[in-house]
Amino acid sequence: QEQLVESGGGLVQPGGSLRLSCAASGFTFTRYAMKWYRQAPGKGRELVASVSSIGDSTTYAESVKGRFTISRDNAKSTVYLQMNNLKPEDTAVYYCLARQLNPRNDYWGQGTQVTVSS
Repeated sequence: QEQLVESGGGLVQPGGSLRLSCAASGFTFTRYAMKWYRQAPGKGRELVASVSSIGDSTTYAESVKGRFTISRDNAKSTVYLQMNNLKPEDTAVYYCLARQLNPRNDYWGQGTQVTVSS
């Protein structure tokens, strides 16, 4: 059974930090690029950060560059999103996605809520 399980969300004050984790199971983790998306209330799903299958390449949305860091531990089949200097506009449900390009295949996690508020 293929599964992605996110954890680490919660309530944090502006300027604070959180570290999200996404643990994968049931598929070959090293064949998949990993991505974090987020969806704020009333808005579409937004790509936040991506990391290649072997972890040698990362990309970020402009809105989080310099504040968020994506990383992966292939030995633990886990991807992380370190979020620093959080802002109220970072409030959203955060989802991880595993994507294989050939053949194309996607797995989504169930999401974890991040709320930035004083």
